Amino acid sequence: MMKSRLARASAIALAVALVPVTTSAISQVESDTQAEIAKFVDIFERVKADYVEPVDDDKLVRGAIDGMLAALDPHSSYLDARDFANLRTQTEGMYGGLGLSVTMQDGAVKVIAPTRETPADKAGIKAGDYITHLDGKLIYGGTLDDAVDQMRGEPGTSIKLTIVREGRDKPFDVTITRAIIDLKPVTWEVKDDIGIITIASFTSSVGEDVNEAIRGIEAKLGRKPTGYVLDMRSNPGGLLDEAVAVSDVFLQKGEIVSQRGRHKGDIERYYARPGDSTGGLPLIVLVDSGSASASEIVAGALQDHRRALIMGERSFGKGSVQTLLPLSRTSALKLTTARYFTPSGKSVQEGGIEPDIAVPQISDPDYKTRMKLRESDLRGHLINEIGLDDKDLEVDKLEDPRFTMTTEQLKEKGIEDFQLYYALATLQRTTLASARLSATRPIAARSAVVGRPAARRN
Repeated sequence: MMKSRLARASAIALAVALVPVTTSAISQVESDTQAEIAKFVDIFERVKADYVEPVDDDKLVRGAIDGMLAALDPHSSYLDARDFANLRTQTEGMYGGLGLSVTMQDGAVKVIAPTRETPADKAGIKAGDYITHLDGKLIYGGTLDDAVDQMRGEPGTSIKLTIVREGRDKPFDVTITRAIIDLKPVTWEVKDDIGIITIASFTSSVGEDVNEAIRGIEAKLGRKPTGYVLDMRSNPGGLLDEAVAVSDVFLQKGEIVSQRGRHKGDIERYYARPGDSTGGLPLIVLVDSGSASASEIVAGALQDHRRALIMGERSFGKGSVQTLLPLSRTSALKLTTARYFTPSGKSVQEGGIEPDIAVPQISDPDYKTRMKLRESDLRGHLINEIGLDDKDLEVDKLEDPRFTMTTEQLKEKGIEDFQLYYALATLQRTTLASARLSATRPIAARSAVVGRPAARRN
């Protein structure tokens, strides 16, 4: 056994030694690497020889890979055949399940956000909830993959989730019936002459879907609406290209986002093409603590270019880019390779996007007591390069008199979604104020509002 261990370590060390040595610094690095690899092989062989039960090589190697990547950040991981298939499902297809975005924290399954209008959302599952049992069986200490596999299943079948929620004295059970989670990322509707476009996730073709939504809204009204609400609440993100495409729908020109890698020269910038599909109509973007990654790219670009008013709550704060590096036909490495920055050069890592107008979701009865999960809460998250103190962003301010109505009072007024209600009311007030201003202007000046060149005054 010792001979085999030494032979394997020697072979690995020899492979490393074949790399040309050009400087003493590189030589030292190689020597350190050889020593660490030899240490790993030694431990591997000792476990194989002396552990209380026989252990498969595959299990040990997978554990070593998972542990290595877990030491980096929460978003880097190894994808085996099952994980690879799940990733394709999330970006392209549909599945039977509950509609939850979850993570693992300290051995417990924690909800990032429920997908809108899915069984989990309708059952009242909230961001920040802990799932401790599935059908009465404790899942603490298990793997995230196993928990996700149990929650997925045949549509029409039910599963009981035991939930621990901050502000509740005791855990409680919720029984949810699985359904087809059809990943239709873009939906739209018209309310009060305003077009509402909801993006649930940034899967393939979302940019074109948003353009189709705009055309659908105009067709339904027979003209352009008075403005738009872009709702990206509880949107966990997705494809970078689609975040760029959605931003481009509303921007005439300028940088949308830049991604910067490990080296100074690793900078890639994305720009808007000429043409705003809405013709520059007023736009409000809704975000909350579940709006992450691609959602933050769009919100940051529209905010920096002053194209939209960002409303709601501070977003999740995931400012990193993951690259899929294929290892075989059925496996890949998902590795964090860059950070992204808004057009003004701001990194949203940890801090997220601060709304221009903070509007709490007071139609949610436990919005004050429920904990909100963000990037800064994840173990091993990347630190913001500018040293942002994320805790300072959570300091409570004086209660705003506009947001003092209770859930019951809102229901009496027929308001089920206060943030959306407030966005619509803001657009209506803005449109009314613009109309009044236009009506009081001289005819020559009024022509500038409808697109003619304005006269310059001295």
